[in-house]
Amino acid sequence: MMYLLVLGGLILLLVGGEALVRGAVSVARKLNISELVIGLTLVGFGTSVPELVTSLQAIEKGAVGIAIGNVVGSNIANIFLVLAIAAIISPVFVHPQALARDGTFMLAVTGVLCALLWFDQFNRLSGFLLLALLTAYLVLSLVADQRRQSAAAELHQAEGESVEAHYGLGVGLLIALAGLAGVVIGANLLVNGATSLALSFGISETVIGLTIVAIGTSLPELATSIVAAYRKRGDVALGNIIGSNIFNILGILGITSLVSPFTVRGDITAGALAGAQPVSIISSVDVGAVVLSAGLLMLFAMTGRKIARWEGAVLLLGYILYMGLTFDLIPTVNLIPNV
Repeated sequence: MMYLLVLGGLILLLVGGEALVRGAVSVARKLNISELVIGLTLVGFGTSVPELVTSLQAIEKGAVGIAIGNVVGSNIANIFLVLAIAAIISPVFVHPQALARDGTFMLAVTGVLCALLWFDQFNRLSGFLLLALLTAYLVLSLVADQRRQSAAAELHQAEGESVEAHYGLGVGLLIALAGLAGVVIGANLLVNGATSLALSFGISETVIGLTIVAIGTSLPELATSIVAAYRKRGDVALGNIIGSNIFNILGILGITSLVSPFTVRGDITAGALAGAQPVSIISSVDVGAVVLSAGLLMLFAMTGRKIARWEGAVLLLGYILYMGLTFDLIPTVNLIPNV
């Protein structure tokens, strides 16, 4: 039964996420919203809606490991898995000017994520500040892009144009609502199935969140990136991944922390009773993978102005190694502070 819940949840997340983006983009076009705005907001962040709903559902059910693991694991999978596959299919050419702004900002917010994990500050104040930072980034990016037709503006416009959705206003709205309903139901099934799976196999909810749930909620990015790669528009895939990683940290963790503050220190009560300090449920390996993936993306993208096939293979190898470390096939040491 739990396998059916997980499988059904993944399918609904993929189909629902795709329908939500297409419906929302179609409605935006009928309202004469520019492709630039559509690309930067609806497309860039719309594919992260499955992660958002899943994390909110997980927090509501008390499954903190799945909620935080979903965000951390999705950012890792977006680069080490999704971008890797896109680059292997077709080399991903890079716009240096677009990368300089959006890529640098992604690195900065990755640092913010590491700080939040280190100090365990997932409270309402942090949530508000994360959302404020996301809003500022969107507003400043839109203002800058609309003032001058820069490489970043062209990339975001191409992201919007990549979505083939030209329905009527009413039909587009119905598709978007149906997609949202599918995402909500799918997230609920996935969280329930993933929790049962963790209990059944004696695996922590965090590991399930970092792997099965994270890969599942990254399926919309994977589908978008594969299509873009086949169309020789790897730059669109790269832009979508960068935008998704930014929203995962600022949007998902911001909203989740604001709605229901949480801690990543594990079972504090049990730790206190045992006379030991509670340990973070996110290990140093997870943090290292997030930082390394973002760093390699920037390094590969800045050298040769493209991510070549062999570089995509290196990224994919990184994900294979990370999976081995996550499932304890290779011994690790947790360096995250206990207090």
